[in-house]
Formats: sequence, C-alpha cells, structure tokens
Amino acid sequence: MSRSRHRLSLVALAAALALSGAGPAGAQAQPEPSAPASQAPSTPPAAETPASPPAAAPAETAPAPESTPTSAPTAPAADDKATAADPFGEEVTLAPRTVVTLTGNATWEAAFETLTGSFKKLVAALDKQNIAPSGPFIVVYTSTDDAGFTYFTEIPVDSEPKGELKGLPDGIALGKSPEGRMLKFVHRGSYDNMDNTYEAITNHLDARKLEAKDMFIEEYVTDPLKTAEDKLIINVLVPLK
Repeated sequence: MSRSRHRLSLVALAAALALSGAGPAGAQAQPEPSAPASQAPSTPPAAETPASPPAAAPAETAPAPESTPTSAPTAPAADDKATAADPFGEEVTLAPRTVVTLTGNATWEAAFETLTGSFKKLVAALDKQNIAPSGPFIVVYTSTDDAGFTYFTEIPVDSEPKGELKGLPDGIALGKSPEGRMLKFVHRGSYDNMDNTYEAITNHLDARKLEAKDMFIEEYVTDPLKTAEDKLIINVLVPLK
C-alpha cells in the first residue's frame, strides 16, 4: 500500500464542494388552495323574516386532558458515557527545550520506517551517553513535495550529552525544539491514516482564515518504537504566522 504524498501541505486538500444541506431539497410545498368559502348573500333578505336559527355549530370537543409526553426526557443510561473529545485547534505556546536531533529526508512510501529508524539512532546515541529521554519524540517537517520530505527527528533531554558525540552517526547534534504560538490537534491511529487529520486541520485553518508557517510538528505521545502503529497518539502542532 503506497503512502499518501500530500498530507503535509496546508493548501486546501479537499475541494470546497461540501454543500450545505440548505440547497434545493425540493421546492417548498405550495400551500394547498383553500376550499372556496360559501358565498354570503349579496343582499339582505327583502323582508324582515325571522332569521333562521344558525346551524348548530359542531360541538366543541373538550380539550383532551394533558397527557404525559410519550417520550419524556430520561436520564442517560448508565453505560452511556460521555467522553471528552480530544482538543482540536487548541492554542498553545511552546517553550524551547534542549533536544538531540537528527536531520534527514524520506520518501512518502517509506516515511514511517525512515522516521522510526532516525529515532532508533537517537536513542542509541543517548544510551551511549547514559542519558534518558525527558519528553515525547518529535518530528519537525521542514519541507515537502510530491516525492517526499525533509525533517528533523528530536528527542528532548534534561542534560546535554557530553563531548561532541564523536563516533556517532552523522547528522546527530544538539539543538532546541520549536517554540512559539501554535495550534494543537490530536491524531489517534496509524501514521498512514494521518491524511484525514491533516485534511481536517486544513479545513479548520481555512474556515477561520488562519495562516500557518510552512512547518509542521508531530509530537508522539506514545512511543513510536514500542507502540503498535494503529495505537499511536500524536499531537500535531501547527505554528501560526
């Protein structure tokens, strides 16, 4: 199965063809013509004859006693649990953190395998320094095109690794994680299915006329090296201009 190749662009991913349901769902029903009313006599009777007693009006039926509504509101069933929705478009402000970082590029077809391979290299580098990660793994997408993307993988650390990390894979360095005002979205599920999340993000930004920077950040709440891919939880962070 090929990986999607356009999920990281903030150009509209879905054509704005979703019409509201207010379209011509059938012309409004024309009011039925009312039956012609009985014409009253055009002139009064010539002679004053006792008015014939009015026709007995139909007996007014007494209003039916108010019955209890057939579907009275009931308390939700005990198993009807309301679950709080994940934040979608929540504004957050990130402070920079010290990270060990590795830059690279990948094709869309091998995207997740390439990213997890980079994380494995970073974890190995930290193990050699006896330093444990101090936060979720991060991917920063710096550019994308039809063929693939360039990125930084980052792992936050509390203390800086000693020395210059000589003898470790090329590209590993110390750095700072992205900072500033961003919108936070939550994705649950596999990396392959993130197209839907990015499309929803695009629609959210378009609807609110928000401008995003040409950068996307994924913060892996679950460890991508130990979690089944369909069980991933990923915060997508979109920096605003």
